Amino acid sequence: MSTVVKPVNQKAWLLILPVIICVAFSAVLPLMTVVNYSVQDIISPERRVFVGTEWFAAVMRDEELHAALWNQLRFSMAVLAVELPLGIALALAMPASGWKASATLVIVALSLLIPWNVVGTIWQIFGRADIGLMGAALQRLGLDYNYTGNAGDAWFTVLLMDVWHWTPLVALLAYAGLRSIPDAYYQAARIDGASKLAVLRYIQLPKMRGVLMIAVLLRFMDSFMIYTEPFVLTGGGPGNATTFLSQYLTQKAVGQFDLGPAAAFSLIYFLIILLFCFVLYNWMQRLGQHGSEVSHD
Repeated sequence: MSTVVKPVNQKAWLLILPVIICVAFSAVLPLMTVVNYSVQDIISPERRVFVGTEWFAAVMRDEELHAALWNQLRFSMAVLAVELPLGIALALAMPASGWKASATLVIVALSLLIPWNVVGTIWQIFGRADIGLMGAALQRLGLDYNYTGNAGDAWFTVLLMDVWHWTPLVALLAYAGLRSIPDAYYQAARIDGASKLAVLRYIQLPKMRGVLMIAVLLRFMDSFMIYTEPFVLTGGGPGNATTFLSQYLTQKAVGQFDLGPAAAFSLIYFLIILLFCFVLYNWMQRLGQHGSEVSHD
């Protein structure tokens, strides 16, 4: 008995053709331009000299880049270390249903609606010792707080600003993960007499692994590309205390108009983000598999 093979209709691919064209126009073509600039010395719009990998070697020897990379790594790791557990704790404390849950979701998400430059302006005023609530309060407590003159205070203020702005994103993702857990798991835990800590460790965290992975990747990429908020708040200072990789790149491309080195560094910047995201993704995957094996045991 012969089977009839039905022809496969491939016309559905035409529906995503506009998306492919938009991505090619907005991402691929600019990337090709950056690659072209990274291997040339642009003397003038009419004169260009091919230099190969010279700009890549020059950028990698730049001590300012090393300082900016160290600032960036410290900041991104601190963001993940603070915002992830704080977002999970906030999601656990939020109401599960009813009008209180809706009102809480709206209130928690308010900071996400504020534009980045406005966030920097808010904290610029908030941290001032003369008119800012936080700055004046710290001064009254006897703390010599000055984010414009002290490198430690500036770095702490930028971190606190990012935590205030983006922790709600982690909380909303974790809240969505919690709401997707079936009640049968909680019923079984109550029957077994499991504590809240055991429920969190063996039920909630494993079931939230997918959304937490998304939260980690999103927050790492966003924090690694942060520019507007610290630029408005501190301008990268005092000194180079809050100069991150994006500001270093902007100084190269716009401030000094070194398009060749800036293009070379932007490619290195892109590869650094891809590398760290790949490492984080695989680490969380292995951590989740290990957690699943432990829970089954």
